Amino acid sequence: MQVEFFHDVICSFCFPMSYRMRKVAEKYPKLEIIHRSFALGWEKEQFIQQFGSHEAVKPEVIHHWENANQNDDEHRFNIEGMKEQDFLFPTSKNGLKAAKAAGMIADQDTYWAVFDGLQQALFVENRDISDLTVIEEVVKKTSVDFDDWKVQFENPETEQAVMEDLQRVEAYGIQGAPAIVVNQKYLISGAQPQEVIEQTIEQIAEEEGFQLKGLTIMGTDAAACNMIDGKWVCD
Repeated sequence: MQVEFFHDVICSFCFPMSYRMRKVAEKYPKLEIIHRSFALGWEKEQFIQQFGSHEAVKPEVIHHWENANQNDDEHRFNIEGMKEQDFLFPTSKNGLKAAKAAGMIADQDTYWAVFDGLQQALFVENRDISDLTVIEEVVKKTSVDFDDWKVQFENPETEQAVMEDLQRVEAYGIQGAPAIVVNQKYLISGAQPQEVIEQTIEQIAEEEGFQLKGLTIMGTDAAACNMIDGKWVCD
């Protein structure tokens, strides 16, 4: 059962959603979770188009943080700390490329580790995650080989892979982040409560005939010894 998780490193509601999706992944280990880029502000030009100037972004986005902090199960956002910082609000490009590079040379779990590390750096530590120095510090805290990651980060194919994710966003018709697409045909939109995510996935699994837990039984029954009511019962 494939789950595509669309998110952005600067997306405030993606922060609580990633926390919940980790719990969902732990509960349903058969899910194949694929991380996809959804750029809310790829470069400063997009911010200027949306907000009028790059400088206008942070005051507006901090209001989003307040709502996202209420949505977050752990209320982790350091809003007052962010107000004290003097850097302009980060763009998406470098952070999304950093996570994508980690996934390309390692796996989706490594992508997730870099993604979560960048979000922690922004929302809790109030660091500029478009700054390459900050990004590299985050990457070095993960299991990925830093030298290999650096080469992949600078490889043009990494940015192309991010752009392909953005094309997929358009193909699906997704309007916002976070978003979950299951088996390429079911959409879970927004930072839903964990129980809603789980109920929806279980409903889809039932409709698709997919077993989320345990082993799928193959072949036919054969003679065996079984433990029944604390006693061995052999055929």
